[in-house]
Amino acid sequence: MLKLDGISSFVAIAEVGSISAAARRLNLSKSVVSERLAELERGLGAPLFHRTTRKLSLTEDGAAFLERAVGIVREVDDAAAEVSERRGKLTGPMRLSAGVTFGRMHLGPALYPFLAKNPSISLTLELDDRRVDASADGFDAVIRHGAIADTRLVAWTLATSRRCLVASPEYLKRNGRPKSLADLEQHRAVYYLNRGVADWRFIDVRSDEFVRPAAALRVNNGDMMLDATLAGLGLALLPTFIVGAALKAGSLVNVGVGQAAAQEFVYVAHPEGRRASAKLRALVDCLREAFGDPPYWDAVG
Repeated sequence: MLKLDGISSFVAIAEVGSISAAARRLNLSKSVVSERLAELERGLGAPLFHRTTRKLSLTEDGAAFLERAVGIVREVDDAAAEVSERRGKLTGPMRLSAGVTFGRMHLGPALYPFLAKNPSISLTLELDDRRVDASADGFDAVIRHGAIADTRLVAWTLATSRRCLVASPEYLKRNGRPKSLADLEQHRAVYYLNRGVADWRFIDVRSDEFVRPAAALRVNNGDMMLDATLAGLGLALLPTFIVGAALKAGSLVNVGVGQAAAQEFVYVAHPEGRRASAKLRALVDCLREAFGDPPYWDAVG
């Protein structure tokens, strides 16, 4: 019979890439983790890793077994957490994905008090601006800004998100200030690479009704978009959670062109069909309270 501790050790080794690192994660000795893996391989009758002096890599059997093993470990962790939750205690692992800029500027400060209040929760937070597959990548939830493209997700709104067309005073001094959508054709812009030029959407305006500025820079990170706009490279359509402080300081200017940007939201979303845990629901409540309604970042600009 296969033992759960062997399966857990195998998953940890596969995720971190070595027995030593897995032992540190599991707070066990390297010899114990190595023996658990060997016992699991004997039980399965197949090697799960190719072993070299430099690294471990999954065998074909190992890769096939890993997909099921991750689910087994997750189900056991969820079951143990549910028992604790029934007793009024939030506990167990939780894995989230969030965008880099929002995570650094706003999510982190809201998370830290929640984790301090619930020390039995072990949170893994991965900051990445790419779109992730919450289910396939093993996330309990993803936190994103804008529309949720994955229809296999159940989304909850955390906060509204207002976007502004902004530029530096120096850029406007050199290039003039656009006063209408028609004027944008004569300007340059900084675009978010993961959305592209088509991201410039305004309320009650068709996408073909105006010509968007030529790109001075396309980049997949909000921090660099902010820096490039501050440096005077061009106009940018950015959420106030990024540009609020710069607007307040006067280092960026809100450029009115007679149209408001389309409304967006900050979402948390979890895979459809998976029950949202008590700790995820508690986290959502905590984040909503921390961000406010309207959110605190809309108090400026």
